[in-house]
Amino acid sequence: MSRVPGWLGRLGAGLTEMGERLDERRAEVEKDHTVHAGPPEPDVVAAQPLPEATAGLAGPGPARPDPVQAVPWGVRVAAEAGWRVLVLAGTVWVLMRAISAIQLVVLAFVTALLITALLQPTVAWLRRYGLPRGPATALTAVLGFVIMGLIGWFVTWQVMENIDTLSSQIQDGIDQLRKWLLDSPFHVTDKQINQIAKNLRDAIGANTDQITSAGLQGVTVIVEALTGILLTVFSTLFLLYDGRRIWEWTLKLVPAAARPGVAGAGPQAWRTLTAYVRGTVIVALIDAIFIGLGIYFLNVPMAVPLAVFIFLFAFIPLVGAVMSGALAVVVALVTQGVFTAVMVLVVVLAVQQIEGHVLQPFILGRAVRVHPLAVVLSVAAGGLIAGIGGAVVAVPLVAVMNTAVGYLRAYAREQERRQMPVPETAVPETAVPEPATVPSGPGSPGPGGSGSGSAGSGSPGSS
Repeated sequence: MSRVPGWLGRLGAGLTEMGERLDERRAEVEKDHTVHAGPPEPDVVAAQPLPEATAGLAGPGPARPDPVQAVPWGVRVAAEAGWRVLVLAGTVWVLMRAISAIQLVVLAFVTALLITALLQPTVAWLRRYGLPRGPATALTAVLGFVIMGLIGWFVTWQVMENIDTLSSQIQDGIDQLRKWLLDSPFHVTDKQINQIAKNLRDAIGANTDQITSAGLQGVTVIVEALTGILLTVFSTLFLLYDGRRIWEWTLKLVPAAARPGVAGAGPQAWRTLTAYVRGTVIVALIDAIFIGLGIYFLNVPMAVPLAVFIFLFAFIPLVGAVMSGALAVVVALVTQGVFTAVMVLVVVLAVQQIEGHVLQPFILGRAVRVHPLAVVLSVAAGGLIAGIGGAVVAVPLVAVMNTAVGYLRAYAREQERRQMPVPETAVPETAVPEPATVPSGPGSPGPGGSGSGSAGSGSPGSS
């Protein structure tokens, strides 16, 4: 057997040693690469689950969608709007309960606002003629309340003076109505009329306790009325004297972000209220004068008290005119007969038509006009909440709110318009003037003119 040469054995051993070193070097490089790369991210591992681990989790059917995405868009919008409406309704309900609890104070203050809107121009007129604010306020308030008191005293005096005559005329009217019913084609007999009168007397006798309790409640109503009158007088005095400071203090209760808009809406609402009260007084006075003259010339008794009632009821829109006109027609019917009542009805309707189509648009203007449906609904709501006082103040409050909301809406649009980014327009290089080189010497002329002329130019940056 031949032996392997020694140099060949040494070559094989060298190659084997070199391969082992290469394997060691490759292992070190792979180890260094693993250390620098770090462990695999958990999201990657989670994003690639093993098939055998997830095989039984999906269930028999397809995967269910997200519940939020499963609800239709319209239903989601309705739900979002619905809970906000519920919150607003709850807030309004709590506010109404609070107003009902302090109804006397609220009505007194709102009445003071209406009287202040009527008397404030007189205070401003006196101050323009140099009278200080205190004496001007006192003089205006005293004259205003004295005139109102005289009107009330005059109405009471006229009613007391004519009550006996009116009672006899009403009795005559009832007798005439009884005779007319007996002779009418309705075949009403005297026995039926007597039975109706007996039923009325029995009803009054059965409800004596309720009538007595109503009389006792009337004493409470008188006390509350006197309290409301005193509150109204004091509120009017302070509003006339210090109304601006009261408004500035009220603005501090408004959030700072909404304060500028409310500060602008307040004067607009006050102008609307002043115009409404002044116009309503003028329209009511015209109604009272012309309807009173018609009643007087038709020989209806108590023409002056009826005219005053027409003036007072004119402050309740729509409903007041119907009530005062019906009262005048009833008095004419029971005192002067059917023909006079029909003539009074014609006079009332004619004056009210002229008022609705000529006087109110001309005197009140479009700024304070309220839609008839809004008038009816506001009067009904005010009457249900606070009785006659609520019916009186409902329409002016609606007019003021309409003006304030319109101003705030316009103010919000204006703020959005100002905050919109202005599109940049490309300006040619030749349109931008280059700064002129002014010589260093005093009084030396600039380019295109003397030194004094360049200083007075109106170019941008010259100031």
